[in-house]
Amino acid sequence: MRQGRRDGFREFAAGRSGPLYRSACLLVGGDTRLAEDLVQETLGRMYQRWGRISRIDNPAAYAQTVLVRVFLTHQRRRPAGERPAGELPDRGAPAPDGGDPAQRLTLLEALGRLAPKDRAVLVLRYWENRSVEETADAMNASSAAVRTRTSRALARLREQLGGSLAAFVDL
Repeated sequence: MRQGRRDGFREFAAGRSGPLYRSACLLVGGDTRLAEDLVQETLGRMYQRWGRISRIDNPAAYAQTVLVRVFLTHQRRRPAGERPAGELPDRGAPAPDGGDPAQRLTLLEALGRLAPKDRAVLVLRYWENRSVEETADAMNASSAAVRTRTSRALARLREQLGGSLAAFVDL
């Protein structure tokens, strides 16, 4: 029985690690090391409860919810000595889908300047394509709070990006 549980979790973790990592990178504004840490902590928490989680309808959505909550908890506990870098490190080769790397970096920098909850709401709503209600559940907030935060976060992002998000739509 334990071996079956482990195999089931390994299969789940292998299939969800990539999407979790991409979401985590957006949440942390491009800090790949922190994104890896958040994914590891998320998968660790998932493994601890795997017997119960594997019976729910959508364990992938649950993993995304756990990731957002781990991120928000990390932001509240972030040590005072940690400071975000002024510049992002060189990211190497362009994205395989042919997107503009400069635009991606600009968007990541702008996301990184938003408050953690603002980043989380934008990633959940527009990257993960979640409904207001699903986002509210993931963030332990009301639907009205999610709508308000989304509106304000998009306004802040527009201010940082020069008023138009249109250039970033297909990234």
